[in-house]
Amino acid sequence: MTVDAHHHVWDLTVRDQDWLHGPGLAPLRRDFLLTDLEPEARAAGIGATVLVQTVTVPEETPELLALAAGHDLVAGVVGWTDLTRPDIADELARLRALPGGALLKGIRHQVQSEPDPEWLLRPDVLRGLAAVADAGLVHDLVVLPHQLPACARAAALLPGLTFVLDHLGKPPVATGAREPWATRLRALAALPNTVAKLSGLVTEATPGARTADALRPYADIALDAFGPGRLMYGSDWPVCTRAASYAEVLHTARELTARLAEAERTALFEATAARVYAL
Repeated sequence: MTVDAHHHVWDLTVRDQDWLHGPGLAPLRRDFLLTDLEPEARAAGIGATVLVQTVTVPEETPELLALAAGHDLVAGVVGWTDLTRPDIADELARLRALPGGALLKGIRHQVQSEPDPEWLLRPDVLRGLAAVADAGLVHDLVVLPHQLPACARAAALLPGLTFVLDHLGKPPVATGAREPWATRLRALAALPNTVAKLSGLVTEATPGARTADALRPYADIALDAFGPGRLMYGSDWPVCTRAASYAEVLHTARELTARLAEAERTALFEATAARVYAL
């Protein structure tokens, strides 16, 4: 069974997605529903998915949990809540008591949008992250390369919390540069409570560089840093559709990992996600 450890859904009749008004995102300004994803996922051999938050509003996470509870494809949800709220522990307990609450596996904040590169190290944020760990959840990191040092420091300060790096920290694929992203990625990977997602690379690349050959240097750096036992596959659907279809993204990931042994591919495409998210 292949696990897609990272995808989204949104219904614009329920809520606008402010971030979709950015440049180049017009093709995404429509509804993308689980009923759209399911036939593509089944055709690609996907047996389970992790549904990830998109907006920082408290209403979204209960909606995602209820949605997941009604679809057997979704095995876990990474939601959002305000990590700085004083009653964070109570709020996490409330979310887990909701319909579908048992499917809550992690919390994510849009750190990439925070102007402070050390936002994760604020005392109120660290307190919230500690509560996430106490609740038995993980924390997904959606960050830019310059924020990776703060991620490593936060992971060092909270060894009991598993940090999941989304999209490999968004390496500068479009420019072909590898540093300082690679050094910062390796520093994060040196901490045992960190894992990463092989996801989002195709949308970081320019149109002519969305091939496995162009993406391979970045995937190889991540494989060397984390190893397949701490990497998991994610489609980043429907964001990926700006650059490639659902099936094409999975095919590219398989090309990037073709040199791995069978057990290592099983880890990357199934076992890591199942373990980390307790699917």
